[in-house]
Amino acid sequence: MNNDELMKLDNQLCFAFYACSREITKLYRPLLAELGLTYTQYITLLALWEQDNVSVKELGAKLLLDSGTLTPLLKKLESMGLLTRARDKSDERHLVVRLTMKGEQLREKASCVPVRLFEGTDVEPEELFALRKQVQTLMSKMSEAT
Repeated sequence: MNNDELMKLDNQLCFAFYACSREITKLYRPLLAELGLTYTQYITLLALWEQDNVSVKELGAKLLLDSGTLTPLLKKLESMGLLTRARDKSDERHLVVRLTMKGEQLREKASCVPVRLFEGTDVEPEELFALRKQVQTLMSKMSEAT
């Protein structure tokens, strides 16, 4: 491929990921609106449903979010009654995040989201699993290089 071809927008991997991400987020929007959540709030809760009672630092690392993004997000989820933030009794420097009963109960309501996400599309679950594995492998290789 020559330089002119390489410089076309449609040949940029970053743009393909960006555009696809926007389309997937559009699919999430109505499903998450039923739960009163934004996408970022949803992935934060997914992480906490997977492992509750974690430090803000651990949660940020899992979500790939910096503290400037994560702190207001956690404050909002706390104001919604879905989680609590408290100092770790064994190390006051760490802030620990825990789901409330309301936050735990929301998991059941949210359990339909992954299944409903691609309803009405021609996307097969096997395609998604294969693509996710490829993207995770790519991310791993890029992380090793940086």
